[in-house]
Amino acid sequence: MIRFENVSVTYEDAAGPTLRGVDLTVPEGELVLLVGPSGVGKSTLLGAVSGLVPHFTGGTLRGRVTVDGRDTRTHHPRELADLVGTVGQDPLAHFVTDTVEDELAYGMESLGLAPAVMRRRVEETLDLLGLAELRDRPIATLSGGQQQRVAIGSVLTTHPKVLVLDEPTSALDPSAAEDVLAVLQRLVHDLGTTVLLAEHRLERVVQYADRVLLLPDAVLGTPEEIMAVSPVHPPVVGLGRLAGWDPLPLTVRDARRRSAELRKRLESRPKARRAGRPDGRAPAGPLAAGSAPVPAPPAPDGPPSARPGLFRRLRRTHPAASAPDPDPGTPLVDVDRLAVRRGRVEALRRVDLQVRAGEAIALMGRNGAGKSTLLSTLVGMIAPTSGTVRVSGLTPHTTDPRTLIRQVGLVPQEPRDLLYAETVAEECEAADRDAGAEPGTCRALVTELVPGVADATHPRDLSEGQRLALALAVVLTARPPLVLLDEPTRGLDYAAKARLVVLLRALAADGHAIVLATHDVELAAELVDRVVIIAGGELVADGPTAEVVVSSPAFAPQVSKILAPAPWLTVEQVEEALRP
Repeated sequence: MIRFENVSVTYEDAAGPTLRGVDLTVPEGELVLLVGPSGVGKSTLLGAVSGLVPHFTGGTLRGRVTVDGRDTRTHHPRELADLVGTVGQDPLAHFVTDTVEDELAYGMESLGLAPAVMRRRVEETLDLLGLAELRDRPIATLSGGQQQRVAIGSVLTTHPKVLVLDEPTSALDPSAAEDVLAVLQRLVHDLGTTVLLAEHRLERVVQYADRVLLLPDAVLGTPEEIMAVSPVHPPVVGLGRLAGWDPLPLTVRDARRRSAELRKRLESRPKARRAGRPDGRAPAGPLAAGSAPVPAPPAPDGPPSARPGLFRRLRRTHPAASAPDPDPGTPLVDVDRLAVRRGRVEALRRVDLQVRAGEAIALMGRNGAGKSTLLSTLVGMIAPTSGTVRVSGLTPHTTDPRTLIRQVGLVPQEPRDLLYAETVAEECEAADRDAGAEPGTCRALVTELVPGVADATHPRDLSEGQRLALALAVVLTARPPLVLLDEPTRGLDYAAKARLVVLLRALAADGHAIVLATHDVELAAELVDRVVIIAGGELVADGPTAEVVVSSPAFAPQVSKILAPAPWLTVEQVEEALRP
């Protein structure tokens, strides 16, 4: 179905080819997963299949790519639209119409399908992806995860022979991701659809793949073969490598069946090592009035500038932005009976939340639950309908932004909302000036998170993960006492995520409060002290990470599922416990 013949792609002004000498064949009716670190060419390879590379992106393509016999060098994307359905990393860039139902129908209208066929397919897709209740909603009012499902649905309605999906579950909650992947598997098995899928959250998708393509070397093999040698792998594979299991498990079920000996080894370890963190300390959890928070310790290892030294330099350069001394009796964030109504939707109701300096908290819940709305109220972008919100003693929506920005910083789901300069260097220089930081501070943060980004690169030419890292660096340069992050690992590979965890741990240890809205259960297990579950705009759970996630099948990390009921959450914790 898809054939690459010695394909290389080089972009203008690039130091070398993004893809080099790719030679492979993907037969009809297979789901092929693309894996590899950020920046190795996964999106470029997908774009070469849809014809977007080089017809839309520019650059030079050498070699030959054919899809069902059509040469993408001579067939533009519009001439492949009936054959290839594409969903990119950014759902907003995909939309043409204003409402959900219109967007699902648009591709079929472009292909000239009969109205009766269009109506039937729209109804099928609404049911398949759980979008029926959203059919009349304006796309602009949907959450990021809901928009991602609409983008996927809009290509499914045309029934293409080939689906090309770039990070299709990055904004989805765990249950929605499982639903989408089950739909893709059904298309592959029942209809013979060929699916090429790039995804960083391998714990979600690797068990669905027929074959895995490891880049940049373009090694194609079974999931078991590739995971045995891949530098990027899900926690279940990391645990299997640590335990010496052969063959490596790809699913929680397989790992549980082999875990008896590992469980016995862990049972013999001192109980102090079995608490929520790898250093044996219990997670902080919700704090009783008058009790002091226990900040997360900075990681002892990691990239040099991600260690506390970088943050000491930041503190010297602009002390006004430093976090206040933790006051056990005064929360940094105090939300009391908050309600927010957006049009006809009651986004939040009766929300009570307190956050103290040094805490790291994850807001979790299904798409559209109200997580992003809560973050927006904390930064003053949305005014409460009722109730009160206080941040560092200020009321966010009535405070001068120039004052508020010194107290709270938000990295939104769409990082481009923060980026306006022409180059990465200009963006970082502006961030240093705005924050009063030492020149080069922002650039050092970018380099730590995603090495190899050139100063002259335009932010729009970065990958989704690189763009997110740049936005993170812009916000963290100012070191506000309260740092808010909305889906901060979207588009980041495991290595970049690990570097982000080191940076955020150091900030928390320095007295800053971290609140992140995320569907990344592995990030929550590694980083936060406390998890807050939101459903239907209400807080339904609030407690220490180990207690909340272990009791939830949807939000438990892989290691927790494998070793339950023992309280281990991450491979790092297990490795630490097994050390002599």
